[in-house]
This record gives sequence, structure tokens and C-alpha cells, in this order.
Amino acid sequence: MVLDLESLPGDAAQRLAEAARNRRHAMHTPVIGTSDGDLRIMVLREAHADLACLRFHTDLRSPKAVLIGQGAAVSVLAYDPVERVQLRMKGTGRIEHEGPVADAAWACAAASSRRCYLAEAGPGAELGRPGSALPEALLDRAPLLEETLPGRAHFAVLLVEVLSLDWLRLTHRGGERARFARSHAAAPWEGAWVAP
Repeated sequence: MVLDLESLPGDAAQRLAEAARNRRHAMHTPVIGTSDGDLRIMVLREAHADLACLRFHTDLRSPKAVLIGQGAAVSVLAYDPVERVQLRMKGTGRIEHEGPVADAAWACAAASSRRCYLAEAGPGAELGRPGSALPEALLDRAPLLEETLPGRAHFAVLLVEVLSLDWLRLTHRGGERARFARSHAAAPWEGAWVAP
């Protein structure tokens, strides 16, 4: 594959859009980092064509939701071991619990995906014994769609505006790497080749 510097942000966006649609894609569950140094794997739900926004679902009670709030630094790391392509992105994250974006995401979520928002304790809450904190009645079955409705109170979306992109492909010749930055999501990317 011949690389063209200007095409790499589009390549990254295409890989992530495919990963959001295909749960078997290697980049479907990237690592998300927050300013406190914490890392976690999250399911990528949507990637805009220009990388203006990456969307993830989260529990409003989670420490990351509180930390990110209406604007905080977020990093995203995705890797495809077959293609040997790594994407490192940084940007500004925000949590949306109400409004059309969160409402639409909830409406599209399957009952099995909504299930985790029915937990009786938020992520990271101390429990007296090991377990999921799900109601006993839902431990061994998927909920009916109407049973998931109380979970909406805990459901939120994490939206990440990507402002920097580090694109790396590992090869037997040492690899190729490019770094891009922009001031805001509508601005054009400024990029350069860098040493892998």
C-alpha cells in the first residue's frame, strides 16, 4: 500500500467507522484514557467521517463521566494486529446525558446493551461480594425492552472531538508514521511524517 500523507486522516476515520459497525473488528474496543491517568476499554459506537466525533456509551455514575463532564482531555488508542496499524488520538471529551444525541443513542441500543445500566450500584462502587450489581432477576436472562427503561437514568454518551492523530503502520522495514493536529474539529489537519 502506497501511503499519501493527506489521505491518512481519512484512512483512520474509515477504519474506525468500520470498527463501530463491526463488533469483530480489531478496533471495535479501543483503550480510552482520561486526565487522571486511568485507562479502560470501551466499545466504539460511532466515528464521524472527518473524525470530528467518536461516540461511546457510558454510565453516568462512573468516575470517568464525572471527571470528563462538559469538557476534559481524553485519549483513544486503537490497534489492528492483522493490518499492524495503530491509531493514537487525543481530543476533548464531553458527557451528554440528556438531549437528542443521548436520546437517539439510547433508542438504538438493544435491550442486551441497556442491561448494564440497570446495575444497582455505579461503576467502581464497593460491593459486599463479587458480582455485577445487576438485579437478581436479570442475572441469568436478557431483559425485555420495557424492563430496561429505568436504566435510561444512568445512560450517557461520551463524545470525543479528535484534535490530534498519530497514525502508525508497523512493517518489516521499520514502519511508517505520521502525526496530525488541528485546533478544532472543523479545522483542516496539519500533518507531517515522523520517525516510527
